[in-house]
Amino acid sequence: MPKGNGVRKLQEEILKLKKSENIFLPAHNYQTPEIQEIADVLGDSLELAKLAQKEIDADLIVFCGVDFMAETMAILNPDAEIFIPDPKAQCPMALMCPKNIVTKAKAEHPDLPVVLYVNTLAEAKAEADVMCTSANAAKVVKALGSDKVLFGPDANLAAHVEKKTGVKTVPVPEDGYCIVHVRFIPENILELKNKYPDAVVLVHPECDMEVQEVADVVASTSQMLNYVKDSKEKKFIIGTEIGLVDRMRREIGGDKTFIPASETAICRNMKRNTLEKIRDVIINKPPENLIKVPENIAEKARTALEAMFELTK
Repeated sequence: MPKGNGVRKLQEEILKLKKSENIFLPAHNYQTPEIQEIADVLGDSLELAKLAQKEIDADLIVFCGVDFMAETMAILNPDAEIFIPDPKAQCPMALMCPKNIVTKAKAEHPDLPVVLYVNTLAEAKAEADVMCTSANAAKVVKALGSDKVLFGPDANLAAHVEKKTGVKTVPVPEDGYCIVHVRFIPENILELKNKYPDAVVLVHPECDMEVQEVADVVASTSQMLNYVKDSKEKKFIIGTEIGLVDRMRREIGGDKTFIPASETAICRNMKRNTLEKIRDVIINKPPENLIKVPENIAEKARTALEAMFELTK
């Protein structure tokens, strides 16, 4: 990645292309700062899913995130042309929950509602009754009115939901996890708490339960952002991917200090997207970067996503 003037020149080139070609550029909170700075909208999975519901006045959408996020936008905008800067930007957690694992769990528990995290590929979404995000998972599960649900693919989020709602969650698969959030360990959090005793500790529900238990707040990235914006406290230890810390420092800053719970909490898959790749995909529109979901799968996945929106109105 170029630095200094090279970054600014690339950003300016992309901004000109966006304007001349009517490009819409949404980006996830875990994208690099230089991408965050030129995005039309920044958000977590829930915010970007809600965005995907809306009619977007653009000739082309370049989605800066990982595969399942771009698929979600394609599912909810079937007539839009949606490109991803790097088609290899895949979510390992989503790959842990292919369709066959979901159908097997459904066969073993035919009477249970199937709640899947949006961090799944379209083929798995098509097998769900309803989708959820880390921000609304507990609300979705509680709204179903069932005392037990199938829940996948993140086992830590499932345990968090069970703790918050009292609803028994059957994890699908048994050990699905985020490769970034499982890097946080309670010993490191406690060490930082001792070092910064006046800091509030916020962690993501994809973290292990032992980490969640030593935190002050367990929240999605959007909930973390809103919390620190509104808080009268001045110091925060942030237990999620480093991209959110970048955003907090840039957008909030001031007299508030944001301390990463781990400097190595970097999602290399999210970071596969770069300014160069954004520029090149706009100019060349390579077919391998175009996100396409077969309509028979998209229709079923759309129903599960719309069920989420209905239950969380």
